[in-house]
Amino acid sequence: MTLTAALLDSIRTGPAAARPLITYYDDATGERIELSGTTTANWAAKAANLLRDECDVEPGARVAVMLPAHWQTAAVLLAVWWCGGEVVDPATPAPDLVLCDSGRLDLALAAAPAHGVVALSLDAFGKGITGLPAGVIDFATEVRLHGDDFLPWAPLSDDASALDGISVARMLAVARARAAALGLSANDRVLSTLDWSSPATLTDGLLAVLAAGASLVQCRNADPDATERRAITERTTVRLP
Repeated sequence: MTLTAALLDSIRTGPAAARPLITYYDDATGERIELSGTTTANWAAKAANLLRDECDVEPGARVAVMLPAHWQTAAVLLAVWWCGGEVVDPATPAPDLVLCDSGRLDLALAAAPAHGVVALSLDAFGKGITGLPAGVIDFATEVRLHGDDFLPWAPLSDDASALDGISVARMLAVARARAAALGLSANDRVLSTLDWSSPATLTDGLLAVLAAGASLVQCRNADPDATERRAITERTTVRLP
């Protein structure tokens, strides 16, 4: 079983499928996006189909991620793991693929990935990035062409690496342990400003929430005053950090 299947299967097939799974805020832009369990799984599936069919992301592929804590980042991370790929540190030499935002395109190209670069605009209205260099895939343009169901071609070993050399089985165990340590349950709504820039913040800020079946309210460029009001209006029960 892939890490994504272990995290999402019970969410997308159970009562939680229709309720908000990820609610994303950006206080710099005023953006608010809400995704149900079903919608999150559909986005992850579309992204997985894109990564496998156009970028050759298969079991063992190493994918460097240069993206902020964003709902689209959650989708592509789940996509990488669904394909059986390993998410690696952005500083990893010669990864197979790099996923980046427009501000880090030069860094992504400098990494000389074997299978190229996928650039995400992270635009709230789905606008793509214009003027990309040849060979760079525009995520917003291409992902919408792919199906919202994904089926891996072959079973994945639990010993396969998922995150910086940590196996699928170990990563899942760590996510569940962190969910327990943070007191998370399926009834919780978690307000988080963690940035997912390290394995520890990614585990607490995303994987532990999904492992618990909880709902995530992710805030980027958080305004402290707005965050306090949001905790009330979104009826959050846990705050990270």
